[in-house]
Amino acid sequence: MDMSLTALRILREVAERGSFTAAAAASGYTQSAVSRQAASLEAAVGRALFERRRDGVRLTEAGRTLLRRAARALDELDSAQRELTGERPERVLIRLGAFTSAGAWLVPRAAAELRARGDVDLVTQTGSTRSLVRALRAGSLDLAVLALTPPFRPFDEETPELAAIKISDHELLVALPEAHPLAMADSIAVQDLADQPWVAGRASGGDPALGVWPGLPGRARVVHSSPDWLAKLHLVATGAGLTTVPQMLLPVLPRGVRALPVVGGSHEQRQAFVARVPGAAGASERALRAVEDALREAAFQLTVGPR
Repeated sequence: MDMSLTALRILREVAERGSFTAAAAASGYTQSAVSRQAASLEAAVGRALFERRRDGVRLTEAGRTLLRRAARALDELDSAQRELTGERPERVLIRLGAFTSAGAWLVPRAAAELRARGDVDLVTQTGSTRSLVRALRAGSLDLAVLALTPPFRPFDEETPELAAIKISDHELLVALPEAHPLAMADSIAVQDLADQPWVAGRASGGDPALGVWPGLPGRARVVHSSPDWLAKLHLVATGAGLTTVPQMLLPVLPRGVRALPVVGGSHEQRQAFVARVPGAAGASERALRAVEDALREAAFQLTVGPR
């Protein structure tokens, strides 16, 4: 089989991004060039590697098998390049992904502990849980901090199932200005949230607005829209409206903002996990466990309860 490194890298990009278009944007190629590389790879192996679907592109079983082997080869080549360019081979590089709110305090706290160890180099990226799972499967990440909401289904349907350690089990809160009438109590009744102005954002892929309390009757009155947690919280601080906030963001709430639990209605519980693909090649087991321990310790230190 004659497979180019470019084609194998495209295979990993498509697996991570979920479409030829996104893979082209990430790799710097045109979409037609990505499609040609994908076709050449399928011709080289004599099997269909990509499943074209209405919601994007997924790897077939043959594609996933090839990717598992290709990821190891690509990682080894990247390691060789780092050594040849004089980077420190004695330090282990761990590629960590995290959902956005975990990246605000949890990941920086863990990164600080790992810098003190001196034997792990950590590089990070944030994204949605869905995109991070794809990146894990594609071998672009070694570990990822993932979020689950009820009914807490598996992260995906692929095998092997991701190896996941739960590091946090917390509830969703509502952030509001300290001067707001609802901020005078220690909790908010769900019926009092009706007709409130909201600061929200829309996730990719048509997900519902992030920042509006789930299950409110009628259409929420969204007065400001932003995908950025920090921007939303600073808008709340100015009195612009309310937004939802996970407990993971309590340590970084701006001055003038309170975060309170909601009583009545559904219990909006959230869970956070650090996950990896079992048996994935690349980073050493010792380094992976060091990062997992640092994340677990950071989660343990998180502030509990309303602020």
